[in-house]
Amino acid sequence: MDETAPILLFDSGVGGLTVLAELRKLLPQAPVIYAADMAGLPYGAKSEAEIAARVAGLLGRMAERFEPRLICIACNTASTIALGMVREVLETPIVGTVPAIKPAAAITETGVFGLLGTEATMRQKYVEDLEHEFAVGKRLLRHGANGLVPLAEAKLRGEKVRIDDVAEATKGLVLQAHGGEIDTIVLACTHFPLLEGELRKAFGRDMRFVHGAEGIARRIAALTEGQAFERGVPDRAITTGELADFEKLEGAFARYGIDRLEKL
Repeated sequence: MDETAPILLFDSGVGGLTVLAELRKLLPQAPVIYAADMAGLPYGAKSEAEIAARVAGLLGRMAERFEPRLICIACNTASTIALGMVREVLETPIVGTVPAIKPAAAITETGVFGLLGTEATMRQKYVEDLEHEFAVGKRLLRHGANGLVPLAEAKLRGEKVRIDDVAEATKGLVLQAHGGEIDTIVLACTHFPLLEGELRKAFGRDMRFVHGAEGIARRIAALTEGQAFERGVPDRAITTGELADFEKLEGAFARYGIDRLEKL
């Protein structure tokens, strides 16, 4: 294994920075390339076939170009739809992102918990399978909150996010039958933890939020255990979109130790 081989974090946008933050704690010495498919954003409103083909194609190109030691699909929507396909076509180890239904079901005290993700994630059988396996005897309420994605992106650009807009994007969760009994919410999109402060104000400070970034970072660390790391070049972020737009996020990436922004 080349010591300079990077870990590639892939997301539709900048939500994967929540995973990068946890990865830095465990593997601060690991070289990282952060890949944002800004040209394809948002994924939540796209069809399953479109997402699967796009993600597999992009990761194939990136695996050939960057030769990563491991790829993390730091996006719930892309993982629930394309993870199996990508694992079939690439030899590189792949870590996916799945909704944290298991830990949320374990900590809910009312027995009613919520799931916020994109509309595409809400449709997946994978989510139903997790519910049937880990939430027996509990009630899981789901809501597709596509509107939170642009709000999270705006926040990272330094724009002010209105609590009313967050509440509007998520109100469909608590307006369901038994919605008033929810005490725990799974943030099933890596963008959403970026808005945890705003979500806490919208839902009330007693609400508990669960997401999978820590678990994903632990999985990456386990799969690379014993490997040597060396940065041959500074960590960088690449985009499929316009570089000028991507550079508006320069300050946000700098907070995560990435100062080089490039176009794929």
